[in-house]
Amino acid sequence: MIAVDLRQEDWRCAVAPLDGKPDVAEAGTHRSRDPEQVVDTVAQAVRRLHRRYGDRVRAICVAIAATVQHGRVVQSAVLGWDAVDLAALTADPRVPLLIGNDATLAGLAEARQGAAAGAATVLHLTVEVGVGGTLVVDGRPMHGATGAGGEFGHLPFGDPRLRCPCGARGCWDLAVDGRAIARRLGEPAPRDPRTYAEQALARTPADPAVRAAVAHAARALARGLAGLINALDPAVVTLGSLAESLRAAAEPEFTAALADGLMRFRRPNPPPVLAAALGRDGALHGAVVTALDHVLTEEGLAAWAAQCSSHPRHSTSAAS
Repeated sequence: MIAVDLRQEDWRCAVAPLDGKPDVAEAGTHRSRDPEQVVDTVAQAVRRLHRRYGDRVRAICVAIAATVQHGRVVQSAVLGWDAVDLAALTADPRVPLLIGNDATLAGLAEARQGAAAGAATVLHLTVEVGVGGTLVVDGRPMHGATGAGGEFGHLPFGDPRLRCPCGARGCWDLAVDGRAIARRLGEPAPRDPRTYAEQALARTPADPAVRAAVAHAARALARGLAGLINALDPAVVTLGSLAESLRAAAEPEFTAALADGLMRFRRPNPPPVLAAALGRDGALHGAVVTALDHVLTEEGLAAWAAQCSSHPRHSTSAAS
């Protein structure tokens, strides 16, 4: 499998054999966020890996910071994209191209092999630029009617006076990330909200104003999480990336806001809120899991066997 993680500022390509462990082979930062340039750069990396591994490549899965509907990117508020065609990321029609939201795939990985492994119903939240996540039931993400489910960051949990890049007002995204911290400090909106938030978190112990801004974002995160717990009834919650960092930096404020937002019957026994185990590699792991799910079906195995039969000299390497 080839797994691609396409984020706001950078991208990574990994390869994984049947053991499902991704190994990053190529990576880079975006010189431009122009979608044609980004897709072309990543496509070149995918083609290099495809040439290296040949017929052994059985699927390509892309984890992208974007809304994905019917397997296609329809909008990315993070990258400033609307509909973008990623078909160039595979040049071989025999190799399926699978596309998923990065937070959804990270949540899938946490439910299958991470902090929530074994739980029947898992709510995963992550903060990078805004809030992402998914609800995983019996090992399957709940994608919704068109595949665009899980856009928790666009719930109207934020300030209705603020217009989100997605087009809606009052999105939760704008209340919890580096943009929220900068706004609270009276500073301009950062070009890279994730890096800004990391820097603010590092300053928190020594700067009371920064700590207050971080605590405000942590409370907003906890209040929204309480609402999702009330609505979705997960057995386990996992927090990835900056979501866990916000909780750790302002744990008393986070815990109090979460308890205040829970329905009374839930407070004595709320679901455990765990730090994600896979870190920033969660989306890559989820992309590999998705590719494996596709390959290890009757149809996928039959196609693999047919290809091996038509190229018998490659049959050993194709199955290894």
